[in-house]
Amino acid sequence: MINMKYRISQLYNTYADKLVQFSRLHGRSSWIIFLFILALVVVITSSSWGYPTSANPNKDRNCDESQELRGVWITNVDSEVLFSAQSTTNAITNLAKLNFNTLYPTVWNWGYTLYPSSVAKKVIGYGLDPTPGLQNRDVLQEIVQQGHKKGMKVIPWFEFGFMAPADSILAKTHPEWLTNRQDGTNIWWEGKVHQRVWLNPLHPEVQKFITDLVVELVSNYDIDGIQFDDHFGYPSELGYDEYTTALYQKEHQGKSPPTNHKDRQWVQWRANKITAYMEQLFRAIKQANPEAIVSLSPNPQNFSLNSFLLDWQTWERKGLIEELVLQVYRSSHRSFTREITQPEVIAAKNHIPVSIGILSGLKGRPVMFGRIRQQVNSVREYDFAGVSFFFYESLWNLAIESPQQRKTAWMSLFPDQAKCVDITQQSRKTLY
Repeated sequence: MINMKYRISQLYNTYADKLVQFSRLHGRSSWIIFLFILALVVVITSSSWGYPTSANPNKDRNCDESQELRGVWITNVDSEVLFSAQSTTNAITNLAKLNFNTLYPTVWNWGYTLYPSSVAKKVIGYGLDPTPGLQNRDVLQEIVQQGHKKGMKVIPWFEFGFMAPADSILAKTHPEWLTNRQDGTNIWWEGKVHQRVWLNPLHPEVQKFITDLVVELVSNYDIDGIQFDDHFGYPSELGYDEYTTALYQKEHQGKSPPTNHKDRQWVQWRANKITAYMEQLFRAIKQANPEAIVSLSPNPQNFSLNSFLLDWQTWERKGLIEELVLQVYRSSHRSFTREITQPEVIAAKNHIPVSIGILSGLKGRPVMFGRIRQQVNSVREYDFAGVSFFFYESLWNLAIESPQQRKTAWMSLFPDQAKCVDITQQSRKTLY
């Protein structure tokens, strides 16, 4: 339904101005002609799309759209939860008992897929992450089946996006796909621990690879959507590779990109190119599975745009996001409140479901539950769609309080069962 609305809105934007001009020229009665032509265009075009009214007959499973989203990101980074079928089953059971209703499991990181992928097999040589514990399994299918049985939404998380380990097979096989700094270097340190490189989102071969992976996912699994984050951009210090430089020069009368990687025009030019790709990807997702929502979990807009070239505010304005889960990992409550009340956040909240991502802890960086509770209460006070927590392992394991104390606290925070929020039934208040 959202896909239909998006397409109708694009038709309206294409034809409405000309039809309004026609009506003004030919008098008030011509509005009948205006309405007739617009309706005819919509009917004819929509019939050619050939989409079923419901690609997923189970899409309305146990969902109550009046309830808040209670999500959690599940990853294999600093966590063993995905490395055995029993651990994965136990995790879903625990989350269901504690009244969580949405799962965001990673499906792409460390340069591999965590589901059997023919696309990855062709490009990388491995159709599945070779780490012991993941072999002879389809972790995503396990999570989908078990999560849905418990009335939970499952929205796979494309965790690494365009990022890859520097020593990965992907990076070594396709060095021409990588982007770099002005001095030619391309190593980017994540947390001063991991050496990363970045695929160039502007490169057509990179775009095809990523699109093929995403379409493979939404086509072959009974998932409720697909989620991206800031890794679907790239660090603004990069972008000086040969392909990008030549493209910039072609569009700027031979001028080279600014040497200041934070130059406003240079930042926006690269961000606009990523947005243009996202428009293509959105259409590809909807062509493959009209019912799969497109979710995004970025940082606040200013950081997201200037540090990772991801202009999510424009994505939201263009109708390319159907769920926003804003990462607001702040220790200061004042800073937390300031970020969730930014104008672009409030504007998005008036159009689509907007939830807030809250940090429940990291390895070596525990978060006391009192802060978690305070932030959840603020999210509820400002009437957001819900909350999601980063990440599963820190819900009760990587904490100062004991696991039992944390589980008891979660139960007090979510005392009642909240069936999954059915985002597909929430219509936009404004179509662009």
